[in-house]
Amino acid sequence: QVQLVESGGGLVQAGGSLRLSCAASGSISSINAMGWYRQAPGKQRELVARITSGPITYYADSVKGRFAISRDNAKNTVYLQMNSLKPEDTAVYYCNWGFSAPKAMLIRGSWGQGTQVTVSS
Repeated sequence: QVQLVESGGGLVQAGGSLRLSCAASGSISSINAMGWYRQAPGKQRELVARITSGPITYYADSVKGRFAISRDNAKNTVYLQMNSLKPEDTAVYYCNWGFSAPKAMLIRGSWGQGTQVTVSS
């Protein structure tokens, strides 16, 4: 099974940018969908962005227009470019893989350690 490792998080001021990376241990070219999730303290994990092999993208309303997901099958890596960051974007960000579903993803992978994103006001 493909293992995923997230990186790129950090502390940034509101309005700033970060790019997260999700490196896979094997090929992602045949994986239907890759997604980025986040979990803030005291809240449920939520899907932030998803990209299919098409590629077709989906974004949660809260990040639409600010975040961009992309996949590089040659590097077996998925990225999340985050711009115009807000304090409410503060969370641990995780990636996973699976199958696309309407405004969701059917997860087939395991959860990794995630990467912490903290946005100060």
